[in-house]
Amino acid sequence: MSQALSSSPMSEIEKGTSLWADAFVRLRKNKLAMLGGITIAVILFFCFIVGFVLKVMGMDANKQDLANRFAAPGEAGLLGTDQLGRDLFMRVLEGGQISLLVAILATVITVTIGIIYGGIAGYVGGKIGGIMMRIVDGLLAMPFLIIVILFREIISVRVDNAARFLVNTWKWDSDFVLRYANLIPLTVAIAAFGWLTMGRIVRTAAASLSKQEFVEAAHSLGLSHQRILFRHILPNMLGPVIIYATLTIPSFILYEATLSFIGLGIEPPNSSWGTLIKEGANFLETNVTVLLIPAILFSATLFAFNFLGDGLRDALDPKASKD
Repeated sequence: MSQALSSSPMSEIEKGTSLWADAFVRLRKNKLAMLGGITIAVILFFCFIVGFVLKVMGMDANKQDLANRFAAPGEAGLLGTDQLGRDLFMRVLEGGQISLLVAILATVITVTIGIIYGGIAGYVGGKIGGIMMRIVDGLLAMPFLIIVILFREIISVRVDNAARFLVNTWKWDSDFVLRYANLIPLTVAIAAFGWLTMGRIVRTAAASLSKQEFVEAAHSLGLSHQRILFRHILPNMLGPVIIYATLTIPSFILYEATLSFIGLGIEPPNSSWGTLIKEGANFLETNVTVLLIPAILFSATLFAFNFLGDGLRDALDPKASKD
């Protein structure tokens, strides 16, 4: 009798699954999202891992060889050379490093500020929360790109002074310092005004969660407002935050490319995808390769992040049907 009960299907306990496990199952079924994720992984691998290894091996993206201007792919380098005889493959990889670093770092800063500011505004509510969101509305009414350009110019002077101090006083490598010092004004300028939409999204979610039963239970236990906000409310908004962050990265890549295209981004001889597209556009009628290669990589990255973001939105949607 005991053997019959132990083998009965009713005695078997069905294992539960978490929200993230269900979301991953739904994400795997989205072919475009998976293709986008694989594409992003490949691009990151080549830009950062392969690019770093090749640089250590002695390949220089800024080395000029005027005797091999506009060399065809395979003749001088994997993808040929540009108008100054520089290795286009290395230029594209290092340009991708700059574009992706600016976008990723700006997104991290944006998400951090937006979560904290929006979370406080939504949790506090009332007049204080209203005033905080009116400030956001006022900043959103300003022309984003123009404000970013002005803010970047203000920051650039201070960053240049700090870079010269590191090179002259601390004897840091000038190429390294000048290369990555260019990232700071762009990143800070984009992130300083890019968190506004994130703040509004988080504020709405925090205001809704603050009325839930688990928050009332936390209040009844005497937990501090800080603990309730950062340990109970904000972790429950990770889904929307991850989705928005994934969709924000391509927007920031586009902003960086726009600023670099108009000459307000990365300073030469360093490159980003925006500067490479700008340089290639000047030789569109004579050599389309120098424009086509960075443009294809740039477009593929934007599409990949958008496909992945759309897939994450569908996978993390709590109203999605469960298979």
